[in-house]
Amino acid sequence: MPQTLKIAAVQMMGTVAPTNQRLERAENLVKNAAEDGANLVVLPELFNTGYGYGEEIYEQTETIGGQTVTWMKTQAKKHQVHLCGTLLIKDHNHVFNTALLFAPDGRMWRYDKNYPFMWERAFFREGNNITIAETDIGTFGMMICWDSAHMNLWQQYAGRIDAMLIPSCPPLFNQAELVFPGGERRKLRELGVLMESITSDEGYFPLDIPEQAAWIGIPAVHTSGGGRFKSTLSAPLISVSIMTATEPDLWHYWQDAPDVQIEADWGRHTKIFDAKGETIGHVDTDGDGLAIAEVELADEKPHPTVTQPIINTPALVYLNADVVGIAATIPAYRRSLRRQWGARMAPIDHSTKVWAAVLLLVAFIGWLLGRSSNR
Repeated sequence: MPQTLKIAAVQMMGTVAPTNQRLERAENLVKNAAEDGANLVVLPELFNTGYGYGEEIYEQTETIGGQTVTWMKTQAKKHQVHLCGTLLIKDHNHVFNTALLFAPDGRMWRYDKNYPFMWERAFFREGNNITIAETDIGTFGMMICWDSAHMNLWQQYAGRIDAMLIPSCPPLFNQAELVFPGGERRKLRELGVLMESITSDEGYFPLDIPEQAAWIGIPAVHTSGGGRFKSTLSAPLISVSIMTATEPDLWHYWQDAPDVQIEADWGRHTKIFDAKGETIGHVDTDGDGLAIAEVELADEKPHPTVTQPIINTPALVYLNADVVGIAATIPAYRRSLRRQWGARMAPIDHSTKVWAAVLLLVAFIGWLLGRSSNR
């Protein structure tokens, strides 16, 4: 007979705050979920720090034996739940955005985010594997946020898992604004064709999750942030946006904006989906909250029976987020890690040299487009 599993999807205000404060809030949510009978609790991406692009994110990065990992292990045992969430982990010479899943008996499964989203590459590097967590309550796949927009990852999990766990915290970039030191506001989508793609009202990737999960035939959990996203973009990060601008009058911001704010809302995308892609649990508030629902896990691992649906995210988004943004932010990642932990951090590898060449090519194309549009 199919196994029934009670899942809690946790939403937390996404604003960056001290780890002690955020863990205290998270503990109350985990406790409430356990008291409501949840077997599995999924926290948002970077639940222990909040989501932002400021320098304080480096300072809140932990090791695998640090405060947050210890807290997760303790909470899973204390409340007798399987507990999942992500944090930034310094592992040897690099930093990763790592999803951890703890069982009550202390067993741990790890997944490193495969696809940092554009500016995120300034704070952590990519992983290169999937994770299949074979637990006592089911076999789970893990992704983190932007990973779920990549069809290849869904393909790798197909036929091998009972359910998908996706801790996430994506701001609504389709309405994002840049706020410059003098108070001037510019819509992110005004910075040219590549940024228009990032801020498209169509193809917002969390909307594709239930369709991809239903293609495999599995339930899925997607958690997110709440409230208002406000963060600093330092000069290296704002340059990622400005360098692709196709309107020449915007290029002066690169020099005139050593510190820029980016603002947007978080969408209400903390949801639980059944194996048909139907929403069966939903946090309908802007702040901290829980969605709890029962899902059925099939007797045998489901396999797709139809062609995989195409994800609606425009191709230019992948160019900007997975190519241009990555290439442009790797130098900021290296400088910041070395400033924080020493010269041994973030050693240069072959892929970095390739990204640097791509960055120079795209910058040159952007310059040519800017000149042609000004004639």
